Amino acid sequence: MCGIFAAYKQPDVEAFKSKALQYSKRIRHRGPDWSGVTIQNSTILCHERLAIVGLDSGAQPITSENDDYSLTVNGEIYNHIQLREEFADYPYKSFSDCEPIIPLYKKYGVDAPKHLDGMFAFVLYDKKRDRVIAARDPIGITTLYMGRSAAKPETYYFSSELKCLVDECDTITAFPPGHVFDSLTGETTRYFTPTWWDEEKIPTTPVDYKVVRETLEMAVRKRLMAEVPYGVLLSGGLDSSLIAAIAARETEQANLEAKGTDTSSQGLAGVDDEGHLRSNGWSKLHSFAVGLPGAPDLIAAKKVAKFIDTVHHEHTFTVQEGLDALRDVIYHLETYDVTTIRASTPMYLLSRKIKAQGVKMVLSGEGSDEIFGGYLYFGAAPSADEFHTECVKRVKNLHYADCLRANKSTMAWGLEARVPFLDKAFLELCMNIDPADKLIKPAEGKIEKYILRKAFDTSDDPSAKPYLPQEILWRQKEQFSDGVGYSWIDGLKEAAESAVTEEQLAQPKAEWGTDIPSTKEAYWYRCMFDELFPQPAAASTVMRWVPKADWGCHEDPSGRYAKMHASAVDAVKE
Repeated sequence: MCGIFAAYKQPDVEAFKSKALQYSKRIRHRGPDWSGVTIQNSTILCHERLAIVGLDSGAQPITSENDDYSLTVNGEIYNHIQLREEFADYPYKSFSDCEPIIPLYKKYGVDAPKHLDGMFAFVLYDKKRDRVIAARDPIGITTLYMGRSAAKPETYYFSSELKCLVDECDTITAFPPGHVFDSLTGETTRYFTPTWWDEEKIPTTPVDYKVVRETLEMAVRKRLMAEVPYGVLLSGGLDSSLIAAIAARETEQANLEAKGTDTSSQGLAGVDDEGHLRSNGWSKLHSFAVGLPGAPDLIAAKKVAKFIDTVHHEHTFTVQEGLDALRDVIYHLETYDVTTIRASTPMYLLSRKIKAQGVKMVLSGEGSDEIFGGYLYFGAAPSADEFHTECVKRVKNLHYADCLRANKSTMAWGLEARVPFLDKAFLELCMNIDPADKLIKPAEGKIEKYILRKAFDTSDDPSAKPYLPQEILWRQKEQFSDGVGYSWIDGLKEAAESAVTEEQLAQPKAEWGTDIPSTKEAYWYRCMFDELFPQPAAASTVMRWVPKADWGCHEDPSGRYAKMHASAVDAVKE
């Protein structure tokens, strides 16, 4: 993962270069390993590199042999080996997983993103046609923004983060996931068209537990492509624990296969000549957990780590440390959404610790709750159809919430997070499962994400190696901002109560329009956001999430307010 900034049809681009470099510097936290810039005609591409694949030769922007094409990418392309084989005649300059985008564009043009499997945001410049195309991955795991200026109507700006555009643009949009922009038409069109996209189309395919398990295992396997030490974020909840369990098995197998094998001359990052995972040089997988002292997540994570045999790192923080970091968190997240900020702060603090321990990539469990209706409020769904429609809506909006959190909380410290649950094949499979199989029915023993739990439950096969302890596999959902310790959210509310008066809450700022905070906590975050990003265009990139009031849900997004929530403190014992 990296940071990118680009300006297309920039008047006097050479003079603009110094300003572009300063804008790019604002996101150097995303790519602390190296910086690059290229100018072709009136287009400038800047890149801040976090080296994970192709360490020695993957510097960007990447240019073609004759400089006809220039490319700056933020992301990881998991099918780059297959693409290299498809375009074997292309004169590659590096072992970067991103370089195959150039021959892909030469063949398919704006349809190139359809053929990528990964998380990415890229800007490609075609010098001969004076054309730029920009694209973002299907779900928006990787962040991307696009800006315009009324003073320069022909100019388009692109960046990994909002902060690079606010001083140059009076119109800024969060680039939509699964879309591609073409400067020849000036249009942004959707290239990602899965069968499940229509939220009113209710699937009827029954669940196949074996296929669910195998597809997720494959999603994890492809995301272990790395030449650097990696780890897993382990909260002790179902999602992160499953990802960690699978990754531990894959890492163990890779280490066994790597013994006695000279991989120093292997050409492609993290894999051998046949595309199999290579060892990352560690004998065991490392796992990382964060919470307030005694938090339920820490207890559960420790139990999982012992069970799957990882090298476990437990980090704690205090409520005051979290409060002290809030302003920095909002600066990096570029949002004022309550749920996102609550969960991002512990993740932001943990990411700094992880990076200090020499790790540059981690796997994370985002996406599962949206796919399977795992949030406890889904238990209030009036019907299977409405359950499914809400799942699709939540997946479509992940780029405003959990994907944004996973990307920016970690990249604030130059740490890359990969999310196997949002694999295209896994989404295609699980979003097409009959929602009647996903419904939460406690009376029938079907708790939230029953499908996922059942897919990895080996208790009926004595010969099978269990993935997780039963009490973890069947542990009730605990939202991350709750699981790190209940006093975290309580502390935020208390601080907001002191910071915001009743009079202020009753008199929202006129420029907020209809996006009016209903709580002091939300008001507090919005004010901090406005101080950091006073430009009117900034707030247009934010979407706040609130629970479904028409399902009878409490307005506070914390899982503790769901009627079916049980005390997580007693859910897992040491």
